[in-house]
Amino acid sequence: MFRPEKVFEEYGMFVFKYLMTLCGNEELAEELTQETFYRAIRSSGKFDGSCKVSTWLCQIAKHIWYQELDKRRRWKEEPLQENGAGYGLESSYCRKEQTMEIMKAVHVLEENAKEVFLLRITGGFSFKEIGEICGRNENWARVTFYRAKQKVMKEVGENEM
Repeated sequence: MFRPEKVFEEYGMFVFKYLMTLCGNEELAEELTQETFYRAIRSSGKFDGSCKVSTWLCQIAKHIWYQELDKRRRWKEEPLQENGAGYGLESSYCRKEQTMEIMKAVHVLEENAKEVFLLRITGGFSFKEIGEICGRNENWARVTFYRAKQKVMKEVGENEM
């Protein structure tokens, strides 16, 4: 039997961290986490137990995030930006340039590699957690991350020369 309170207590922070990885905005991640659990409760009868609850919730969350992105594209809202407080102007500019180069390199990765890379780097998820989110095992997450990291490093290195 699906008990929403227990599921939220057990997986709420996990889903929130996953959404923070995707969107990088705490308020939006909280909102999307609430929507994820709302939809999970609505469709709890459809959950057949063929995967872990955490995987099922992350799939719902990812679907909601993609809907949010589509909505933003349609309405041409401003992209989400991180707060650069605490850095000098020059330092902030350099950091932004480096981040831009890395994100360009990440953008050309295959979808699985991109997701694993971002979950690990921006979300701080363990390889085991990444494997669960993606419905794979820990070893697959490690190998995928390593290959993605190698491609990003190669791409960033080539652009700086």
